[in-house]
Formats: sequence, C-alpha cells, structure tokens
Amino acid sequence: MTILPLTYLGNTLWYSKFLQEECIVDIHENYIKQSYRNRCDLLAAGGPLSLTAPVVKGGSIHKKPLREMRLDYSKRWQHQHWLSFVSAYRNSPYFDHYESMFAPFYEKRFDFLFDFTYGLAETMLHALKIDKPIRLSDRYIVAGPEDCDLRDAFSPGTDLSQYVSLCQPARYWQVFAERSPFVPNLSVADLLFCEGPQSKEVLYNSWISR
Repeated sequence: MTILPLTYLGNTLWYSKFLQEECIVDIHENYIKQSYRNRCDLLAAGGPLSLTAPVVKGGSIHKKPLREMRLDYSKRWQHQHWLSFVSAYRNSPYFDHYESMFAPFYEKRFDFLFDFTYGLAETMLHALKIDKPIRLSDRYIVAGPEDCDLRDAFSPGTDLSQYVSLCQPARYWQVFAERSPFVPNLSVADLLFCEGPQSKEVLYNSWISR
C-alpha cells in the first residue's frame, strides 16, 4: 500500500502514484508546515511560482491533525492565487477548457484546509478522467514493512531519490518552453492546462522505475 498525504493541487509524482498504485491518503497525520499540504508550484513567466494557502496559526499547529487545520482569510489569498493561475496559463492550450471547473474554488470560502484541497483533488481527478475514488484514512496510519510511505516526500527541496528510486518524470510541453528549460514535478495543474486530454497518458509514463 502506498501512503500519500493530502496536498494542494498535488504535483505529478502524487498523481502518477495515485493513478498507478493502490493508495490511501492519510488525513489524520499532523499538519506539516512548509510542505505541499497547503502549497503548490506553478510555472510563471519568471520561473516556478509557489502559492501557499495560509492556515490559522496559534498553539502547536505542528501537533494538530491536518483534518482540523483552518484557512486564514485575513488576506485575499484566493484572489491572488487565481490571478496567478490566469497569468501563468491563459495562453496555454487548455486553460479555457478547464477554467470553469477550478474558478469556483477561488470564489467560495472554505473553513478548513481539508475541504479546499480535497475538493480540488476530486475535481482534478474528474478533469484528468481518472475514475478512481480517493481512499481516505479513518485514523493515523502506522506504516508497515510492506507499505510505501510517501508522507515525508511532499515538502519543497526533498530528495525524491530517497522515496522513488531510479525514476524520471515524463516530459511535456510547458507554456514558457521557448524561454526556459523543462521544470519537472510542478502541480498537476501545469500538466492539465498544457496537455489536456493527454495528461493521463503522461502520468502513466511518469515516475516509472527504469
């Protein structure tokens, strides 16, 4: 069993693992700061751009289950995030096709981080035409010797070779390909807006042991 965390518009590693393996998503793990639980990486004109959905701070948030984390609306982060998506992908081949599916998540208020990220994950799977339900944990998962525990793999700067050996992400056309080299393992939104219906096939060919 592969154990995944719930992430904000997860990267291509998350979705290729989900697509190809038997997975369970641990929503009872403790929240991890500065991780992809509330962050996603896009490709903007100036290079990779990180977007973070802020959570309400206070107390020992690193000891609080992800399921209980509340979103902080003291700043207009939803508006800023959506402007970033539009700026980065308005010239991509498929942004107009999928825009209406994702725009509501940046217009409606979500009290909990879980509701926001889980709703986006389900919408993304629908857009990718991946007909596979997300299996959520009902308690914190204690990994066994036969489990592939990837909960620690989804933080910026993590050396993925510790978790996925001899693997290489499949390449695809990116919006700013003419001015910058290919950037691997961005949010799967980058793949979807650039490749559209071919995205699922790209994920099948990503992160496979060579």
